[in-house]
Formats: sequence, C-alpha cells, structure tokens
Amino acid sequence: MKYTITIFFSVLFFGSCSEKPKDYATISGKISNPNKLNQIIISNRAGYSKQIKVKKDGSFSDTLKIEEGVYRFYDGIEMGSIFLKNNNKTSFTLDTKNFDETLKFKGDDADKSNFIVANNLLQEKYLTDEIFNSSKNEFIETFDSLENAYQNLKNEYPLIDIDYFEKQDQSFQSMKKTYTNYLEEKIEMRNLFVKGTTSPTFSSYENYSGGVTSLKDFNGKFIYIDVWATWCGPCKVEIPSLKKLESKYKNKNIEFISISVDDAKRSATMEKAKESWRKMVREKQLTGTQLITGNGWNTDFIQDYKINAIPRFILIDPKGNIIDADAPRPSSKRLIELLNDLGI
Repeated sequence: MKYTITIFFSVLFFGSCSEKPKDYATISGKISNPNKLNQIIISNRAGYSKQIKVKKDGSFSDTLKIEEGVYRFYDGIEMGSIFLKNNNKTSFTLDTKNFDETLKFKGDDADKSNFIVANNLLQEKYLTDEIFNSSKNEFIETFDSLENAYQNLKNEYPLIDIDYFEKQDQSFQSMKKTYTNYLEEKIEMRNLFVKGTTSPTFSSYENYSGGVTSLKDFNGKFIYIDVWATWCGPCKVEIPSLKKLESKYKNKNIEFISISVDDAKRSATMEKAKESWRKMVREKQLTGTQLITGNGWNTDFIQDYKINAIPRFILIDPKGNIIDADAPRPSSKRLIELLNDLGI
C-alpha cells in the first residue's frame, strides 16, 4: 500500500513540474552592422507587426505571441524571412553588409527558416534582370532549370514536414506565375513601342523649380524619364542610384526627368498630393528635372505609354524617338552599358 501511494505522489509531483507549452515564441540573435535605428521589425501579411530593439553590440532578444507561420523581418531596407511558432526558441545571426549569404538560423524548426534562405539565394542565381530581356522560350528554360534546382534543394532538408513544403511549393508556383505575367507584359510592350517610333509627349507639367515644362523643351537631348510616386517603395529604393547617375552624366547630352503620379485618390486632394511631392523632393534633395502630372495617372502621356505600375523608366533619343519604353532601372548595370553604347 505504501509502495502504491509513493508511486501516486511521484506521478503527481513530476506531472505538476512538467513545463507547459508556452503561448509565445522566443527570438534572439546578433546582427553585425545593424541599421541606424537599432531595431528590427517582425511582420506578416495578416497585419502582425512588432519592433524589437537591437543593442549597441548587435544582440537582441524578445518574445512574440504569434500564429504559426512564415514572417518577414526587416533591418532597414533589407528583408529576411523566418518561421515562427509558439513555444519555439529561434535565433539567427547575420551581417547586413552581406545579408542573405550570412543569414543563419538555429533552434526549433531552424531548418524551415534556413530552407527559405537557401531558396532565396537559388532564385537570385537564376532570376536576374536579364530574364525579362529574354525570349519566351529562354524564359521557360530558365524556370525549368530553377524548378529542378528547387526540387533538389528540398531533398537537402529531409526533416521538414510535407505540409510545410506544400506551402513553399504554392509560393513557388505563385512567384512563377507573377514572373510569367510580367514577361508577357514586357513582350507586349516591346511590340507596342518599337525602337525608333515617335514617343508620346507631355506638356505643361508643373516643375518643382518653378513654371511648367513640356517634353519638347528637351529636343536635341537624350531623355531618361523616371515615372514614380512618393508612396512607392521600389521607386524610393532607386533614388540613390538615380542621383549617382545624374551626377555621372551631369555635363553630357542627356536630361534626367522624374515625373510624379501622386494624385488625389491617395492624398485626399490634389493639393495635398503636390505638398507630399514637394516635401520629398526637398527632403531627399532630388536632382534632375522634377515634374508632377497634376492629375495622377489620368494624363495622356502616362496612358499612352500604358503605364500601370511604377517605377517605370523610359529612354528617348534627341529626335524624340523611343529608344526603350521600358528602360533598365538606375541600379542596373545594363543602363550604363546602354548609355555608353549610345555614345553619351
């Protein structure tokens, strides 16, 4: 009887001491060369967002009450992905100067996060800017090679469950569809705006420096046009490269024109849209010729060029003819090569 009672109390004791699953995830790590704000932001598409303080030595630690899934984390303009689950302890290290190549995860379900990193590096290898300058057949061949490499990569992570890979497969196919649609738009654009055809024009756009400006004012010069808006993230990413480009070609026969499509739809009124535009031009010390359409997307020039997404870059020759209706971005090496080929 005493033996039975002893077993009963032993079970009761150890049962009460067993740790209950935590209703939060624990995240920690160390970042080399962290951003000036000394923080990272964890978020997902469902609207979850949390700021985590990064210490001066680059270390950080915090807890998050979350729904299981893949989250994004931001260090400045750099972004990574991490799998999070309540009761998990996850850590990572990285050097922001070589973000994807140094990002490493440890802890619970670390394989799921490390797989995403490896997959991102794989996509960077295959999906360069050149893929959108290829033919449809070349594009298909590239994606076939990428898909084979992706399947082989999955084999390197045998401990990851099938359900997780099914979601990654869906994400891959969604990405492939997006790229395919974008290529088809590019091909259609090449057919619509053949090199050497007369460019659509604009007139009387408000100039930040004062007065109004028309495309004809730049006759005799090469013209590189940046169509953008103050709310456009990818547009703002290109600003430093565009400023360097403008400085490099300052005394050359080329004009750099930035046209804002800020409008009343996003800003409540057109005047507020113009205020936002003027403020960003001033605070970012934007150079080149800074214009705003005055009616957002609803102007002939924007519609004639079939612009429905930004940023968009256009290159025109001194005679007013199209060189490239979908020119390389300022950050692309292809743009410098193109300008050099033109003898600018």
